[in-house]
Amino acid sequence: MIETDIPGYRKIRIAHLVLDYNGTLACDGQVIPGVKECLRSLAEAIQIHVLTADTFGSAASQLEGVPCKFSVIPVENQDIAKFEYVKELGRGHTACIGNGRNDRLMLKESVLGIAVILEEGVAAESLFAADIVFNSIISALELFANPLRLTATLRC
Repeated sequence: MIETDIPGYRKIRIAHLVLDYNGTLACDGQVIPGVKECLRSLAEAIQIHVLTADTFGSAASQLEGVPCKFSVIPVENQDIAKFEYVKELGRGHTACIGNGRNDRLMLKESVLGIAVILEEGVAAESLFAADIVFNSIISALELFANPLRLTATLRC
């Protein structure tokens, strides 16, 4: 569990991190360098979940050795599938990271929604649904190891 009390915002307790795969953890199906190491480290404190349609068919092999719950979701209604997944885990202790339009509902539903702008860009709807935006997945993941960064960004 990762906890921090953000003045003027709220207390955040995170037990789960739900991640989109392509465009978030990977580019063109290949995990971005440094991501696996960050996820392994984070998995010591919180449960990692990766949701994907697996467009390139390589997500499972790319995430080999990463302690996470890996789920391939149907191509249809991905936004609803991701939303329902977060709802089932419990929004009050689940953070999400994504970039696509199909991530917007889960970003809004979670206690902490993070959008990343990488090579694929970010859907405007997801950008506006997020609490924080990063231009690096590594920086976004490191936020959880350094929760005072959340305070610096979100406090009033």
